[in-house]
Amino acid sequence: MKRWIGVVSAALMVFAAMPAQAADKVVLMLNWYVYGEHAPFYYGKAKGIYAAEGIDLEIQEGRGSAATTQAVAAKTADFGYVDVPTMMRAAIKGAPVVATGVLLQTSPMSAMGFADKNIRKPEDIKGKTVAITPADSMTQIWPLFLKKTGLKESDFQTVAGDGQTKLNAVINGQADLLLGYVMDQSMKIKDATGKDVYPIKFADYGINMVSSGIIANTDYVKANADLVRRFMSATTKAVEAAEKEPKAAAQSILDANPKGGKVDTLTQGFELTIPLYRTAETKSKRPFQVTDQNMTDSVNLMVEYGGLDAKAKENPKAFYTNDYLPKSGS
Repeated sequence: MKRWIGVVSAALMVFAAMPAQAADKVVLMLNWYVYGEHAPFYYGKAKGIYAAEGIDLEIQEGRGSAATTQAVAAKTADFGYVDVPTMMRAAIKGAPVVATGVLLQTSPMSAMGFADKNIRKPEDIKGKTVAITPADSMTQIWPLFLKKTGLKESDFQTVAGDGQTKLNAVINGQADLLLGYVMDQSMKIKDATGKDVYPIKFADYGINMVSSGIIANTDYVKANADLVRRFMSATTKAVEAAEKEPKAAAQSILDANPKGGKVDTLTQGFELTIPLYRTAETKSKRPFQVTDQNMTDSVNLMVEYGGLDAKAKENPKAFYTNDYLPKSGS
């Protein structure tokens, strides 16, 4: 009996001394330099939510959704957080990418200017100057906004430039408004000036399409189905946790990247993002559970106004899958 106990004890000691199974290294590339919208990823990492799913997460800043999509297609990043319509334009041209979860299901696009200018509705844009970035996602949808609101391009002036030039134009008074996301450019302007910004939201005028989501290489998804499920499970839990603690989630950005902004505006930016997570159809569902109708409507809008090839309408489901998302309550 003593000999048996000794053998068992020795076996247990050997087992205890064995190293724990290494976590899977995963690279998530963001759509842009860090801002409030990205808080859930940093919060999920800081709170150990990814580690609990056996994932060692590395978060990399991006340089635009198109560049991040290219990185995922080339497998230099495992997952990307990008503008899904931008991914669609790459996928229809042959890029091997698919959305494994659509987080922003209501559009954040808007025309925004300083609140003290009292530009509150489309009619107020008449006679003003609008700063745009040619060929970006918002400029492509801008004609639809004009059509929906009865505005004509002759009703206002336009100045064009890259993202920073567009911001500077409003900050310096060379433009009254710019086309931007409610939780991104508005916060950058407030950080620079301390002044509040008022957005005229495209979604309030019947223009609704999906925005940011998680994408992966289609071959990577097939070869790593379990890892994709664990990543989407962790990311869903990270979003849910961040929703409950917006300021702590925003602070996690600065803990990882001290130059990532100011906690107050990061928090405000994230709080502006949360309402975009769900539509009336998904208000009772967990994050990322996009509906087929929302995606179909988004594809149709992109074909008509966003430069997406018309053949995309043949199979909208080719661009996304909900198969790797956690079930309710799991």
